[in-house]
Amino acid sequence: MKNRGGRTSRIRRRRLFRRPESRGVNESYKPEFIELKKWLKDRRFEDTTLIPARFPGTGRGLMSKMSLREGQMIISLPESCLLTTDTVIRSYLGAYIAKWQPPPSPLLALCTFLVSEKHAGDRSPWKPYLEVLPKAYTCPVCLEPEVVNLLPNPLKTKAREQRSHVQELFSSSRGFFSSLQPLFPEAIESIFSDHALRWAWCTISTRAVYMKRPPQPCLSPEPDTCALAPYLDLLNHSPDVQVKAAFNEETRCYEIRTATRCGKHKEVFICYGPHDNHRLLLDYGFVSVRNPHACVYVLKDILVKYLPSTDKQMNKKISILEDHDFIENLTFGWDGPSWRLLTALKLLCLKAEEFTCWKKVLLGEIISDTNEKTSLDVAQKICRYFIEETHAVLQKVSRMKDEEVALMNQLTLVETLRTEELKILQASAKALATLQAAFT
Repeated sequence: MKNRGGRTSRIRRRRLFRRPESRGVNESYKPEFIELKKWLKDRRFEDTTLIPARFPGTGRGLMSKMSLREGQMIISLPESCLLTTDTVIRSYLGAYIAKWQPPPSPLLALCTFLVSEKHAGDRSPWKPYLEVLPKAYTCPVCLEPEVVNLLPNPLKTKAREQRSHVQELFSSSRGFFSSLQPLFPEAIESIFSDHALRWAWCTISTRAVYMKRPPQPCLSPEPDTCALAPYLDLLNHSPDVQVKAAFNEETRCYEIRTATRCGKHKEVFICYGPHDNHRLLLDYGFVSVRNPHACVYVLKDILVKYLPSTDKQMNKKISILEDHDFIENLTFGWDGPSWRLLTALKLLCLKAEEFTCWKKVLLGEIISDTNEKTSLDVAQKICRYFIEETHAVLQKVSRMKDEEVALMNQLTLVETLRTEELKILQASAKALATLQAAFT
């Protein structure tokens, strides 16, 4: 029998086998990143702190080459690297934008530039950046209708609104696109297609940083706050980190400082904001696992689903909730039903003789043990309804993954969202059971 090296060798082997799961795989050697680094260096940026890598769970991101301390600058990207409306107006598109009426929006100007430069291919000075951008996105505007139907109802509504918004942007911009025909030998419709505009819109939605620009006379008065930041936009989101990010007017650089320590060879994260998973999916096309801000939304139709249909004061109660902004943002979270949800239910569960106390309910006062118990019981029924509905959707997703292989990525995204919501609902059900026990 061969000598396997003893305890030290076993530890080394365990570390070796564990490494792919705990550390990213360096991708800085890949041609697209070599070209991007050269391009950035020509624009006065050369990073010595971070390198591109691929990580399990998050995909492409940036890995620290050294341990990072709190307050350390992790990126300082010169203005010359940023893609803003200034970039667009200084380009060949500027003259066309200046003479078009009504003035294009800042968003449309950026979308138009992205589509045009992507079409230019090797001739585009922005090619090294365009080459590392995703070829497709998973924002709801890009999801197939049958996948959108699997989303929770509040998110489904917003997803359809998002698609309508982008379709309206495309339809209303056709005249402007046609005015650009002199710039291209090909038919303009083949370049500025619905698909191309969606790709550009998603690129800006998912990757732009906030950078307020002064109003441009040739653009509409809508806020001009988006800038694309090559390389910096490889940083992935985590709700558990804190950063300071802003454009420094003195250094003329977009700077990010971390307020969270990071170990050597670990993925470096930034926080896009305290967003729930609905917002993350809508704006960025992904779902954050174990997101402390994640929640399950309760709409009005579900709110009254388990209340007596004979309640003659129900319409008045709903009207009061609407008037006092208590009909929206009612949620279940990791620690149970939100205060807003329980307050709304307490008001809806008031007996006829208690109805005059509705103002006290909104102020957080306890009206009676019966009211408290009834509202908790209704909350538990609503929670169980959502649990059953989520289980049913997850089963449907599982079947569709076997039948619709082309939709695998989209279905997996919905599966992740629904699985997270199921965990939240199960946690809420336990919290409610604890609260209910006080009235047994």
